[in-house]
Amino acid sequence: MSKILTSTMDSLRNGPRQAASITEPSSIFGTSYSSLAGSVSPPEVWEEVDISSTDYARRRSELIQMMVDLRSMGADALIDLPSVVVIGGQSAGKSSLVEAVSGINVPRDSGTCTRCPMECTMSSHASSWSCTITLRIGFDRNGLDLQKKPTNVPFGRTITDKDEFEVWLRRAQAAVLNPDAPSSTFHTKTIEELRNMRNTLKFSRNVVCVSIEDPDATDLSFYDLPGLIQNEEAEIVALVKNLVEHYTKKENTIILTTIPMSDDMENQQSMSLARAADPDGKRTIGVLTKPDTLGDGAINQRRKWVEIIEGRSEDHTLRHGFYCVRLPDDAERAQRLSRAESQRRAAEYFDTTSPWKDVTDRHRFGIPGFVSDVSQLLIRLIEETLPCLRDDVDKLFAKCIEDLEELPPPLANDPQIEVLGRLNAFCDVFKKFVNGSHEDKRLAQRNRALYANFKRDIRGTAPDFRPFTHPEQYISLDDTEGNMTLSERDPGVKVVGVNDIRKVIQEAIGWELPNNVPYQAKANLIAQFTKLWVGPSERCLADINDVLDEVINRLVSTHFGRFKVLEDYFGKLIRIQVDICKARAQVAVKTALDLETTPHYTQNTHYLQTLRDKWLSHYKTVRSRPSQYKAQEDGVSVPLRPETPKPFENRPILDDTDFKSSKNSKLRMQSTPLADTPEAKALRALADAGYANLRVSDLARLLPPDSFEEELSVMADVRAYYHVAYKRIIDHIPFTIEHALHHALAGQLSQSLLTSLLTDIVSGTNFSERMNELVSEDASIAQKRTKLSTKKQRLLDIRRRLVTFADST
Repeated sequence: MSKILTSTMDSLRNGPRQAASITEPSSIFGTSYSSLAGSVSPPEVWEEVDISSTDYARRRSELIQMMVDLRSMGADALIDLPSVVVIGGQSAGKSSLVEAVSGINVPRDSGTCTRCPMECTMSSHASSWSCTITLRIGFDRNGLDLQKKPTNVPFGRTITDKDEFEVWLRRAQAAVLNPDAPSSTFHTKTIEELRNMRNTLKFSRNVVCVSIEDPDATDLSFYDLPGLIQNEEAEIVALVKNLVEHYTKKENTIILTTIPMSDDMENQQSMSLARAADPDGKRTIGVLTKPDTLGDGAINQRRKWVEIIEGRSEDHTLRHGFYCVRLPDDAERAQRLSRAESQRRAAEYFDTTSPWKDVTDRHRFGIPGFVSDVSQLLIRLIEETLPCLRDDVDKLFAKCIEDLEELPPPLANDPQIEVLGRLNAFCDVFKKFVNGSHEDKRLAQRNRALYANFKRDIRGTAPDFRPFTHPEQYISLDDTEGNMTLSERDPGVKVVGVNDIRKVIQEAIGWELPNNVPYQAKANLIAQFTKLWVGPSERCLADINDVLDEVINRLVSTHFGRFKVLEDYFGKLIRIQVDICKARAQVAVKTALDLETTPHYTQNTHYLQTLRDKWLSHYKTVRSRPSQYKAQEDGVSVPLRPETPKPFENRPILDDTDFKSSKNSKLRMQSTPLADTPEAKALRALADAGYANLRVSDLARLLPPDSFEEELSVMADVRAYYHVAYKRIIDHIPFTIEHALHHALAGQLSQSLLTSLLTDIVSGTNFSERMNELVSEDASIAQKRTKLSTKKQRLLDIRRRLVTFADST
C-alpha cells in the first residue's frame, strides 16, 4: 500500500494543474522540492475555478461517499481503507485547522475537549448548508472490537443552522462517552449541562460521524483525533497516544500533523508519532500554524521556517512538504467571519508579511490550496487502491469461508436422534475395534505385540537346571539340542545344580518308601517358576489397560466431542464401565494364575513324556561330557564344543520344537555330519544288532548308572512340565484378558449406557430440555461461528459495495 501511496504522490506531482478530469488533477501536491522552487506560478484566484461542476468533482464525491459507506460497514477493521487523519498537540491550532477546513465550529474548552474520533465528510453537491450526525459504535466500553458490523445510530435531526452545530457535536460526544444511556437522552442537553456532566468513559474509540453538505466546501473526508496531551494522568496520556498510533500506523493513511510555529518542531509529539508510523515521510504532510505569533525579532526562527516550507531543511524533510496557514484568532472567531473573509485576511497576511511574501511557491500558503491538494491526493489514492481493496476483500472472504467449513456444522437433527445416533455409532465402532474388523487395526495390533512380550517374559522364567555339582561353572541348558541360550531371563530364576535338587528332595521326604521321590519335591520346584508368572501377567494387563484407555479416549472425542456436554456425560459413564471391566479382568487373570498353582496336572501326557525323556537324556549326556559345557572365563555361557551354536541373540522362541521347525533359523546348530561321528557308528552297530530306529539321544540310556540318577529324573520331570504349563499359560492369559476386558466391555456397553441415559432423563423434570442440554454446542465453537458468520456478511456487504461502484463507472 505504501508503494501505491508513493505512486499516487508521484502521479500528482507530474500531473497538470487544471482539474478537467480524474486523470488530470490540478495539484502539485506530490512535487519534490528539488523541482518546486521557482517552477510553479501562483494559481488564479481559487474561488473562480468551479470544480464542483466537472466530471472530476462528481467522481470525487462518489469515491468519498463510497469510503464513508465502507467505513460504516466496518470495512476499516478488515482492510486498509485510504483515509486522512489530523493530529496535533493541545494549543497547536488543530481545532482551528478543522474549523477552517470544514467551515464549522468545534467545541473549545480548557483542557482536553475532544475525547473520541470525529469523522468529517464534506460534500459540495448541495444548494444550501446542512449537516447530519451519526454515532458509529464498533467498540465496547473497553475499546475492544465488537467483531461485527458497526451500529450506525442517527443522532438528532438534520442541522441547518451552523450556530447549532457545536452544541449538537458536544451532545454526540457525550452520548459516545456514556454508552449505558440511550443516545436520545442527550438531544436536549445544554452546553452548561454537558460541561458539568461526569462521563462514564474518559475516551472512546467509537466515532462521531459528521456529514456536511456545503456548496462552498471541497469534497473531502478526514478524521479529527483527540489532541495529544502531556500534563494529564498517565492513563489518559497513554489512551490518546494509543488512539493516534492506531490510526496513523495504517499504510493507506495520510497523516496531517499540525505544528505551531511558536515552538520548535523537535518539541512536537505529533511529529514524533508521525515519524514512528511513517519513517520515510512518504505519507505525512506538515501543517504549520500560528505564523503571526512570530515577532519581528524572531529572525532566525522565521528563516528556519522558510527553509522548511521551501524544502531546503535537511533536518525536516517530508516527501510532500509543509503547508503554512493563518487561522482566525479568538477575536476573529468572536466576529463570526465568513469562510471567504477569513481566507481573504489570511491571503493578505501572507502576501504582505515578510518573509512569507518572498516565498516563490504561493500554493504552500493558506487553506484553499492545502484543502484542494489533500482532497485530490485522497481521491487519487482511493482510485489507485481500489483494485487492491477488492483483492483483499476476496482473500478475506475466501479465508472466512475456509474457517467456517473447518468448524463442525450446526445441529440439524432432533436432539434425541442425535444423542442416540452418536451413542449407537460409538458402541458399533468399539465392537469392530475389539473384533479387529474395523479399518483401524491399532487396538488389535498393539495388543498382539503386548501378548508377544508376555510370551517372551514367561519363556524367561524357565528353570535353569544344570546337572553338575558346581552349576555356576557351566553354561545354561535352554533346550535339548543345545541350539539356544535365553538372552532375557527373569531375575527371579536361580541356577540349580544336582546338589540343590538333592536338598529339595531331602527336605520333602516324609514316610515314603526307599527309592520313591516325594511328589512335594517336584511341586516345590514347579512353584518356583509358576510364582514368577504373576509379574509378567500383571504388567501385560496394565499395558493392555493403557492401550484401551487411549482407544476409548480417542473414540469418545471422535463421537461425542462435537458437543462438550455430551462428551463429558458419556465419557464419565463409559469410563465407569471400563473400570468395572478392568477390575473383573484383574480378578480373571488372578484366577487363571491360581489354576497353575495346584493341582499340577495335564492331559497332554504324550507331550509331557516325550519332553521328559529328551531332557533326561540331555542331562545325562551333558554330565558325561562336562568339559564341553564349561562356561568361558568371562562368564559368558557359551559351550566350548565346536558344534555348539552361538548364544541366542534375539527374542526367545517358545521352546525347542520351534527351533526344529525352522530350517533357516540362525539359531540352529551347524552340526557335523553324523556319518563320521562315534555316535553314528554306534547307531549303525546297534541297528545291525537288531536295535533299529534309535537316535543319538537314546544312547544316553546305555551310560552306566549315575550317582545323581534320581536328581536328574526330577530335573527332567520338572523341566518337561514347565513346557507343558508354559504353552498353556501363554494362550490362557491373553484369552482371559480379551474376554474379561475387551469383549465383556463391548458386549455390555450399549445396554449400560442406554440404561444410564434413560434413568437420568426419567429422573429429570423435562426430557426435551435434557436432550437439548446434552447436544448444546460448545460456547467457544458457537462464538467462533457467529463471529465468522458476521464477518462473512460484512465482507459480502463490502464486496457488494465495491462491485456496485465498479459497475457504475
